[in-house]
Amino acid sequence: MTLKLYNTLTRRKEDFRPLDPSNVRMYVCGPTVYDFAHIGNARPVIVFDVLFRLLRHIYGPEHVTYVRNITDVDDKINARAAEECPDLPLNEAIRRVTEKTEAQFHKDMAALGALNPSVEPRATEHISQMKAMIERLVQKGCAYVAEDHVLFHVAAMPDYGKLSGRSLDEMIAGARVEVAPYKKDPMDFVLWKPSKPGEPSWPSPVGIAARGRPGWHIECSAMAEAHLGGVFDIHGGGIDLVFPHHENEIVQSRCAHGTKIMAQVWMHNGFLQVEGEKMAKSLGNFVTVRELLEGWHGYAWPGEALRFNMLRTQYRQPLDWTLVSLDEAHKTLWEWYGDLEGKEPATGLPGPVLDALLDDLNTPKAIAEMHKLHSAGHGGGLRAALAFLGFSGDRGKIERVRARDRQGVSVAPKAKVDALISARNAARAAKNFKDADRIRDELEAMGITLKDAKDPKTGELVTTWEVAR
Repeated sequence: MTLKLYNTLTRRKEDFRPLDPSNVRMYVCGPTVYDFAHIGNARPVIVFDVLFRLLRHIYGPEHVTYVRNITDVDDKINARAAEECPDLPLNEAIRRVTEKTEAQFHKDMAALGALNPSVEPRATEHISQMKAMIERLVQKGCAYVAEDHVLFHVAAMPDYGKLSGRSLDEMIAGARVEVAPYKKDPMDFVLWKPSKPGEPSWPSPVGIAARGRPGWHIECSAMAEAHLGGVFDIHGGGIDLVFPHHENEIVQSRCAHGTKIMAQVWMHNGFLQVEGEKMAKSLGNFVTVRELLEGWHGYAWPGEALRFNMLRTQYRQPLDWTLVSLDEAHKTLWEWYGDLEGKEPATGLPGPVLDALLDDLNTPKAIAEMHKLHSAGHGGGLRAALAFLGFSGDRGKIERVRARDRQGVSVAPKAKVDALISARNAARAAKNFKDADRIRDELEAMGITLKDAKDPKTGELVTTWEVAR
């Protein structure tokens, strides 16, 4: 079997040939642990979980190493720690926040069916490796010291920008470049910087007297080297990390190790939108995984429905996360799981499903093949495919979520449904029954069933609703 993967670096789909089939290695940028993971954070976790499962299937579980890091030193973490634990010393507050947030992340990702990575290194546990890499870069003339900072000199790598495909002028225009008089070049980026009073700090490399902390980019390069070596097979993450994070990782790692590449294949999942718009707190559409699992606008969904909804879009394509699509995902699993009760999984993954996944993780095609298996009554094959992709096949798991919430899952935000019911009630009060019937039809088209009944105490008409099943 031949696995084909799209390589961001070469901009084409290529046959995947590991450097060592007995030691296949993948690194994926993980969370910065200061808050609950939102659904955009969940997409790379699910995407690369599927790839991890596929690599284990091809090469054997004992021959695949998947590293996903934890970033636990960051300005956002410092700010959250000071806000949540103002009475604690900052370093103690930071530890409390990061440990709590990391536990939240693990709980939420487990609910989405994600396997644990082989190794999950924390940045603060690899400071010595970061300092050693920085010192190598300075010795090689690829980095320099200026005002207690260590900066990577971009001019040391002539093909800087190859991953993102941007020219130097485009990168300067598109990046939030920190203007500093001590920089040799505007694009030079920080490897190490002095800590402010009260911030986490460590003895600095290359003889700098002031205590300091690492820059973001050097963290991943050092952790990847520590657990996978100087050159490995696959590096993944969201498309937003291509520049500057992954671009900077590449040049500092190549310079430090004297290699032509850092990773053979660079993979990136596409952006995620919510109801057709960029997710933002200011738009009121910012949603965390925990909110969807426990209740958002009054409704809760099982983690398996969230996972299935993610996989219905090919990983490189933009994903529009809607409550309609989420409800459809839940309904599909509900139907499949009900029909699978009592059926044992087939031996081996059905060929058409595997072929789809081998073609650059074409999960929409894989799901289409699973629909065919269901329609043809091949329950064993469907159960095997579901298990391979991280689904339990247990209807009871999603029944419990439905039972916890009176309406189960919704196909539209609660506010919209309530507003339509209020409009219908107003139309009925005005004896405008044509409009009232039109609104009922609109709600039925959304999958909402209305129930009208008189309040036994007041005699007034009361309308309740639920999601049709």
